[in-house]
Amino acid sequence: MTDHRIPTARLGDGGPEVGVQGLGCMGMSFAYGPTDTDASRATLERALELGVTLYDTADAYGAGENERFLAPFFKAHRDEVVVATKFALSIPPDDPTRRIVRNDAPYVREAVEASLRRLDLDVIDLLYMHRRDVNVPIEETVGVMAELVREGKVKHLGLSEVTGDELRAAQAVHPIAAVQSEWSLFSRDIEAGVVPAARALGVALVPYSPLGRGFLTGSFADAEQDLTDDDFRRQQPRYTGDNAAANAALLAPVRTVAEAHGATLAQIALAWVQQRARVHGLPVVPIPGTRKPARVAENAAATGIVLTQDELSLLEPIAQKVAGDRYADMTFTSAGRE
Repeated sequence: MTDHRIPTARLGDGGPEVGVQGLGCMGMSFAYGPTDTDASRATLERALELGVTLYDTADAYGAGENERFLAPFFKAHRDEVVVATKFALSIPPDDPTRRIVRNDAPYVREAVEASLRRLDLDVIDLLYMHRRDVNVPIEETVGVMAELVREGKVKHLGLSEVTGDELRAAQAVHPIAAVQSEWSLFSRDIEAGVVPAARALGVALVPYSPLGRGFLTGSFADAEQDLTDDDFRRQQPRYTGDNAAANAALLAPVRTVAEAHGATLAQIALAWVQQRARVHGLPVVPIPGTRKPARVAENAAATGIVLTQDELSLLEPIAQKVAGDRYADMTFTSAGRE
């Protein structure tokens, strides 16, 4: 498919207008094995050429290294990009399988100041609470986030991996522009509670891992066999062993639809996510991650694919058949709180 400059969407009622597909930048310095700095920089520039303006990072990605890596690109294109980062989650270097979550007010302030320094910015365009600490009322966390907005250090607020009720409670404190949660052909649990709440409140959805960590593209069949030892996906149950074999078989209808459109599996998986906007009646801006300029162009082209009702029906049963959880430890997701 030829180059396709993507349309735009607004995050929330008063949020920023962005390209209808964003770019997840985590893998440029963290989680997915060896990186190529030059290719990643070229990918950032190519994305911007195609109309991608929402760039997503977090302080947890490489213990701040991802924010540092992105800082020069953001500085060079400050008026063209929307910078999204997150706080609340840390990963101990000596135990990459462990997650520490904090939402208390002093920590939020400390984390945001540190992100501003690493990003070399005066203001963060979109600040997410990365994960929910259930021991801290969400009203308290969003309250201090709202203070940061009033102080001019943050423009818009977002939440990640929250329930519908948590979103409603947060919205009562301060407008929320976006909720970032996993949403793909393999992961659809947010459709029960979060999506209806977001639609009612005028909040956008920003799906992460819309390509199922790359599994939906067919780029690997078993994480333990196909990926390097330092690749985060080796820790995720649905991409290894018997689960991976069972899930690989679920790609058959995706291939069928891809062949009909002369498209790749990745483009069909992304087109399905993009089409959730029409299905559910709210803005949807997925953030597929890639470190290759050719892939970002391929992903952007998916925004021009419209799946027929018959094709949507063919893809509909996939999520219910997926084997394995999204993470080995699901306690730091919203799944157990809905």
